[in-house]
Amino acid sequence: MDTFTLHRGTAPLFISLPHNGTALPDDIAGRLTPDARRVPDTDWHVDTLYAFARELGASIIVPSYSRYVVDLNRPDDDVSLYPGQNTTGLCPIVRFSGDPVYLPEQHPTPDEIASRVDTYWRPYHQALQQELARIRAAHGRVVLWEGHSIRSVVPFLFDGRLPDFNLGTAGGTSCSPALQRALETELAAQSDYSFIVNGRFRGGYITRHYADVANGIQTVQLELAQLNYMDEDTFAYLPERASRTQALIRRLLERTLA
Repeated sequence: MDTFTLHRGTAPLFISLPHNGTALPDDIAGRLTPDARRVPDTDWHVDTLYAFARELGASIIVPSYSRYVVDLNRPDDDVSLYPGQNTTGLCPIVRFSGDPVYLPEQHPTPDEIASRVDTYWRPYHQALQQELARIRAAHGRVVLWEGHSIRSVVPFLFDGRLPDFNLGTAGGTSCSPALQRALETELAAQSDYSFIVNGRFRGGYITRHYADVANGIQTVQLELAQLNYMDEDTFAYLPERASRTQALIRRLLERTLA
């Protein structure tokens, strides 16, 4: 199985979905707890949710393997993105519930983590870099859009219910003020969904690392509360509910392209 798929588009928009993968190699799956084998912390169905973006000319990269194999949105040295807050690491050993990912004494060793980085993490990031360079060369600019989703209530990570749309621009440093204002204006113009900008999810490693606003590379992360397009308990995709959410995502991406 390829470690990722890449669709090359024609517009200055590149969508990365680093937590969409669900595959587990057999040697890793056998060491996980039964609950973890269901890969519950997946950003479920975001590839389906963003499929329409091909119509806008966007490039899209989607990994095959679960974040439990290696988290593509963490730095390869595993430095915490949110110091002082609960989070999960490069090769997670706890789930978003706080429960263990692995059976007792089955955690990956440092050598195994390094091997996973080489096998799964580096190819994704090399593809990110190459596609960003291709798009920027063609258009003189590019926006890298990080598509994420998470359960609406995760006490281990945040208090209360997460807003529906969580926009992250690394505190306003990963994109231009004009782009952030345009996206905020679009979110504020509707009343169906709650939203926040640079709240609990300000942008992960990819958003922060690849931003180079002065040289035409802007990055934005959108973390969605999953109940807006799926059943959070069964992981089932709910097309009617999703279509309304997609309509707002489309308007945000159209603003981004404009």
